[in-house]
Amino acid sequence: MTPQEAQGLAQYLFQTLDTEFATTRKVLAAVPANQLNFKLGEKGRTAAELMWHMVQSDLGFAQGIANLNFDTFTAEGAPPQTAAEILAAFDRDIPPVYEKVKSLTPEQLATPVNFMNFMTLPVVIYVGWWANHIIHHRGQLSTYLRAMNAHVPSIYGGSADEPFGAAATA
Repeated sequence: MTPQEAQGLAQYLFQTLDTEFATTRKVLAAVPANQLNFKLGEKGRTAAELMWHMVQSDLGFAQGIANLNFDTFTAEGAPPQTAAEILAAFDRDIPPVYEKVKSLTPEQLATPVNFMNFMTLPVVIYVGWWANHIIHHRGQLSTYLRAMNAHVPSIYGGSADEPFGAAATA
């Protein structure tokens, strides 16, 4: 991949991430404070664990991309005690490292980077993986919200709680 190709792809992916982060924040904020121990099935994470995984793994993805190195992912540890603390961590930690990712040069974006000995791809491809990861876990959390009988925000279209407005008329 040429640096120019990587830069063009990155511009598209950054627009995508801008939208995905805003939507993810809405879903994180919708988790009721008294439902952090809710989980789906025996193998499911609690809502707090899933929320914390979303924040910490997004941070790890961003740091790996920004540093052009995925050799170290920080252990997630136990989630904070409140939904507000988890949301505050998202607000505090994700934007600054996202800005570092957005400041990568075209040459850096095209740099092949090994992902945990799984594969080596231009780092810009991992920006797309990051978006997919956000979407994947946000989908899980929105399912939790519905099962909790909590408010489910609009994600890509209306929800039962935030329906689309009436269609425009000519």
